Parts: sequence; structure tokens; C-alpha cells
Amino acid sequence: MDNRGSGNGSHDGTAPQGPGAAPLPLPYEGVWRFTAPAVDASVPRARHAVGDLLREEGVPVSDEVTQGLLLIVSELVTNAVRHAALLSPVLAVEVAVGPAWIRLSVEDSHPYRPTALEADHGRTGGRGLLLVREIAREEGGACDVEHTSGGGKVIWAALPLKAPPPD
Repeated sequence: MDNRGSGNGSHDGTAPQGPGAAPLPLPYEGVWRFTAPAVDASVPRARHAVGDLLREEGVPVSDEVTQGLLLIVSELVTNAVRHAALLSPVLAVEVAVGPAWIRLSVEDSHPYRPTALEADHGRTGGRGLLLVREIAREEGGACDVEHTSGGGKVIWAALPLKAPPPD
């Protein structure tokens, strides 16, 4: 996978100087973008790339949220490979990490905007986006599909870095 990132790297942790100075970003904040061909082999590669990124950047994310994120990336990349590859031979995975949240998105150039299908117990597939939405909801996050300016789409899920307290 081609990796282009803009993480903040390390900083000395000192407070910003002067009145009205913006706080320094946390060491794990940043945006990273991976591109890959829309082929089956990109699914595990994307999953491993995101897992490696979380570890290498020291993102303070719980094991439960990490597992949810890795399942989300697998589902979204699989959907792009299965449903968009004909019109979108390359897909992009973006990971954006803020102080208290993480947003994972998959972009392709196919114009079709999928919807979360209702559970049909007679089918063996077709529930990937429904699963992504459920994981995001359970973790206190959100999920949506947006059109890109180039006519494609971005499907994203944003989760808090810490899991919500149990009900």
C-alpha cells in the first residue's frame, strides 16, 4: 500500500507561549492516507496497515475500539473491491486521529452510493455497511456516505478513542 501521512511526530510537550496561543497537537494526532489497487489482496493489507499505524503512532485506543476499527476497514475495503473496482481500480484508506476521536474512511471513484441493508437472514452477504454502522453506534460514534467532488464516494466511520461506559 502506498502510504502518505502527515502525523505530527514527537514534540517536547511544553505549553504554547504567549496569550491566545493554540495548544500543541498531541503526538498521535494526524492524517494518514493509503492507496491500493481494488483487488482482494488489498483487504488484509489495509487492515494490517491501519493496525500498524495505530501501534506505531501510539494512538491511545482501547482493544475493543481497535478491533472495531480493523473490522470496519476490512468491511469497507471489501465493499470497494467487490462493488466499485470496475469503475475505480484504485481505492484510498484515510485515517484521521484527533485528541479524542479517530475517523477511518475508504474512498473510491464509483458513483454508486450504497445504503445499509436490513438484515436478511436468508442471505450470506450484503450486510457490510449495516455492520459498520452497528459497530460505530455501539462505540458511541457515527458512520456516513458522502459524494466526492470527482463523482465518487467516501464511506467513513468515526469512533471515540475510548469506548463509552456500559449502559
